[in-house]
Amino acid sequence: MQTPQPPHRRCSALLTDLYQLTMAYSYWKAGVQSKEAVFHLFFRTHPFKSGFSIACGLGDAIEYLRTLAFRDEELAYLGTLTGDDGKPLFEPAFLEYLRTMEWCCDVDGIPEGTVVFSHEPLLRIRGPLLQCQIVETALLNLLNFQTLIATKAARVCLAAQDDPVLEFGLRRAQGVDGALAASRAAYIGGCAATSNVEAGYLFGIPVRGTHAHSWVMSFDTEEEAFRAYAEAMPNNTIFLVDTYDTLTGVQRAIETGRWLRERGHELGGVRLDSGDLAWLSIETRRMLDEAGFPKAQIVASNDLDEQTISSLKQQGARISIWGVGTRLVTAYDQPALGGVYKLSAVRENGGPWRHKIKLSEQTAKISTPGLQQVRRFRANGFFLGDMIYDLDAPAETSRVIVDRVDLTRRKQIPENATAEDLLVPIFRRGRSVYEMPPITAIRDRAQAQLAGFHEGHKRFLNPHEYPVGLSPALHDLRTRLILAAREGRETGPRGETL
Repeated sequence: MQTPQPPHRRCSALLTDLYQLTMAYSYWKAGVQSKEAVFHLFFRTHPFKSGFSIACGLGDAIEYLRTLAFRDEELAYLGTLTGDDGKPLFEPAFLEYLRTMEWCCDVDGIPEGTVVFSHEPLLRIRGPLLQCQIVETALLNLLNFQTLIATKAARVCLAAQDDPVLEFGLRRAQGVDGALAASRAAYIGGCAATSNVEAGYLFGIPVRGTHAHSWVMSFDTEEEAFRAYAEAMPNNTIFLVDTYDTLTGVQRAIETGRWLRERGHELGGVRLDSGDLAWLSIETRRMLDEAGFPKAQIVASNDLDEQTISSLKQQGARISIWGVGTRLVTAYDQPALGGVYKLSAVRENGGPWRHKIKLSEQTAKISTPGLQQVRRFRANGFFLGDMIYDLDAPAETSRVIVDRVDLTRRKQIPENATAEDLLVPIFRRGRSVYEMPPITAIRDRAQAQLAGFHEGHKRFLNPHEYPVGLSPALHDLRTRLILAAREGRETGPRGETL
């Protein structure tokens, strides 16, 4: 029976940067707190030089938004904050406004486990400007980290091919919250189980584990240690064999395996945690097979990641299960996903949307205006490309994807391709309308999604770039707004010159 997926703790409304609250206060003072706005959460580049990412963290984001409210003690704390002149930052009437505020935004999101790409909105938040603003930091925190770890896990599992990957990272993770979020995201990304028992309890993830070096060292001999463990847990016998000499440890595990077999049990296998894992696994496999234990598994650990696993595979390593810890849960070699949250449109009292754009000296940092949706095309079992389009425009029928930066790069989608819009309703007027699937279904979605992309998009070295761009209409709108902003011209709702 799978347990439900509750959050491990309530996210406080104060889980935010101070500038979100200072802007909220200023919106309130200016009388524009109820102006309708649209924001999008997205990232600009894939982590790990990957050709793809795995969306993750939506479940925790839903719980955060569903319970969003300022408690009396939190408001009392805000009342103690002061400005440069020593006077309160926030007046009492604003704090009372926050106390009575009820979440009422619409939220659309890409379901967890979906393969996603740079500049595609993972979330679209629409509602009162003040409310959209104050959730920015928490949403980025929740989606950035879990998307990062789910992507790392997917890469590690691709390297392991069909071998199970176990997530062993609790002791090296970035704190308790980071450990739980990492275990959840790693399972969604493809890991088969975790060593983190609390994550197993909270999220219904399978848990695995046997013993450490200290177990062996606490006995006079390795033989005694293995025998005592086998007596205690004959149904969980994967022995750690490198406490003293690895191959000698393998031989002692084999002897314990014979003892187990006489009593109606089978040797589960051995774990290698140091040394030349390729050579040691080959020798260990030979020893186990010759001794009559062809089904005994060889588990490997020791600072593994997708690059190391790929190398060991190329060397012919005979490893059955991969235990990946530190380099998975800490997202080794890229500690953060550069997710951002940008305003793209505002309007007054149900009037026309005024599309907004942020300029930059860096082309990649120029934002995309509008109420964005992502349409993914598929034919013959494979995904062909993603088109970002504007819901505020007339019904989008184009099958041309235009590169955000180079308008000469265009992809024509064939007529026989099917299309799916990726962002689905999550909240409507502040009420949750999304049925969160079980974590096993989310994990299955990630695997099915990855299977729909050509191998070139998933390779580790110089992956082939998957086509992602704008609809022709949205590209034209974005171009008009860029030119108008750079020339200092005022524009109408859809970028027309006034």
